[in-house]
Amino acid sequence: MQHDKKTSTFEAANLANASAGRDIALSRMRDPRTAHQSVPTTIRRGRPSGPSLPGFGRKPRKNKFLNAAATVFAITAFLCLSLSANADIKVGDSFPDLAPYKLEGKLPDQTKDKVVLVDFWASWCGPCGQSFPAMEELQKKYGPQGFVIIAVNVDEKKRDMEDFLKDHHVSFIVVRDGKQKLVEKAGISTMPSSFLIDQHGKVVFAHSGFHGSETTKQYEREIESLLRNTK
Repeated sequence: MQHDKKTSTFEAANLANASAGRDIALSRMRDPRTAHQSVPTTIRRGRPSGPSLPGFGRKPRKNKFLNAAATVFAITAFLCLSLSANADIKVGDSFPDLAPYKLEGKLPDQTKDKVVLVDFWASWCGPCGQSFPAMEELQKKYGPQGFVIIAVNVDEKKRDMEDFLKDHHVSFIVVRDGKQKLVEKAGISTMPSSFLIDQHGKVVFAHSGFHGSETTKQYEREIESLLRNTK
């Protein structure tokens, strides 16, 4: 019987505690200072109001790495376009001194007071096989009058240039732009391409491609006009 009394007393205490807990919870819900903690989240215009969910409704973080990469790319593209625009050699420009480009082969000792044809070519260029015989004839015809041809090869492999020259024997000067620095400076986009330079080092005529006798006759007219200026 004593045991039953103790049990009844214990259960009564638990009921009293539970009742007190409910009273505290209800008082908190009525208290405007703490009521928001128990209010369920509601949706307003697709966004939660009240307690926020992790990562929900926050402003997206900017990816600093992607932004930096995009900036670098934009600057690099701008610089490349600027350098390309400044690199092209145009009519009226002074042709650059060839010595700093460390071309493979022997350059002429003197080009001052001479008319010079600088021709860019490659072994894989079909029209170059036609332009070489024509340029050889030009060298023989106008060489004694102060005309010089410098053919600049742009092949990556020297062997390719040498194989080409075995089939196309010429007496004019041939050098190789192995590092392709000069051809980059000149802004060459077509093979062959050439520049006719006057006695003062100025580019007077520029040619893109070779079109057989048409180009050859044009060379002759231009070379003769420049040579007349020395007389």
